[in-house]
Amino acid sequence: QVQLVESGGGLVQPGGSLRLSCAASTMFRINTMGWYRQAPGKQRELVATIPSGGSTNYADSVKGRFTLSRDNSRNTVYLQMNNLKPEDTAVYYCYVGNYIGGGYWGQGTQVTVSS
Repeated sequence: QVQLVESGGGLVQPGGSLRLSCAASTMFRINTMGWYRQAPGKQRELVATIPSGGSTNYADSVKGRFTLSRDNSRNTVYLQMNNLKPEDTAVYYCYVGNYIGGGYWGQGTQVTVSS
């Protein structure tokens, strides 16, 4: 099984920045790592993911503002979020996927963008 430890959420004003971190502990090889988010009353949606050895996939709504990076030696993925908007307010969930069709979710960290 995979245990994910998330950090970095909080309350910021519009235009501000946050960096989310997710460290994975697992006995299995990790393929995809990334972040999804779920706003109140809405379905969970992709924010950004990166497969092992591949390119980052960003939601159109965050392109140019968010940057995903990955430290494979630490099994950690980071999401740098700049120029945050109120519509970015959501619970952000770390995601990791293995090579045999399984995926795992973090507990979620709250990001609130409000003036």
